[in-house]
Amino acid sequence: MTPDRMLAGIGALSALVGVVGGAFGAHALRGRLTPDLLAVFETGIRYQVYHALALFAAAWAHGRFGGTLAVWAGWLFVAGTVIFSGSLYGLALSGVRALGAITPLGGVCLIVGWGCLAYAILGGR
Repeated sequence: MTPDRMLAGIGALSALVGVVGGAFGAHALRGRLTPDLLAVFETGIRYQVYHALALFAAAWAHGRFGGTLAVWAGWLFVAGTVIFSGSLYGLALSGVRALGAITPLGGVCLIVGWGCLAYAILGGR
């Protein structure tokens, strides 16, 4: 399987999980979580869906320009989503505030992923 096809497939699956998670939050968690924890959960969903779409951009960039940076961007988006959104889901569902301490590591992965994608599109490899 080509890297661009793999990234696009992971993006589609991540978007699917994001939509299901959003529905779960809107219907099953509303009233069970405090408003601040529900907002944390919704932030995780929002960033997951954003970066599911970013995986399509990384797949497109790899298919269009080749090189490895777009693939690196895609894997950084995957890692960032798992760490960033995953820690927010864990925090919201468990109430364990210490999980928020690892959230910034996921944010760094997402930021570096966007940098890699920009460089891949602007002429890097």
